Amino acid sequence: MSEGRRSERVGELVLREISEMLVHDLKDPRLRGVTVTEVAMSDDLRHCRVFFSHLEGAAHAPAAIAGFRSASGFIRREIGRAVGLRYTPDFDFEFDSGPERAARISALLHEARPKQ
Repeated sequence: MSEGRRSERVGELVLREISEMLVHDLKDPRLRGVTVTEVAMSDDLRHCRVFFSHLEGAAHAPAAIAGFRSASGFIRREIGRAVGLRYTPDFDFEFDSGPERAARISALLHEARPKQ
């Protein structure tokens, strides 16, 4: 079994756990409207990049990152309990502009379509 495959499985588990925390445990108002889109784990499972989108767009990303950083100790502790790894990974939180870009491209294509 390759290490890359294991990191993907652990990443999926971390994504589910953080998503559950956003719904049930994290009450920081800066994290309202945040959706975790992807988790990228390093091969040694010690570093984790969490990508998220925000309903309000990129303008609220810095506040959401501050909210995640504020809650990072809690998130790390809960992930450590849930996943049961030897080392709990360090987390970096990054805004994912992919969904915003996709919506913009879709709108442009819709406008460019000839009227029938």
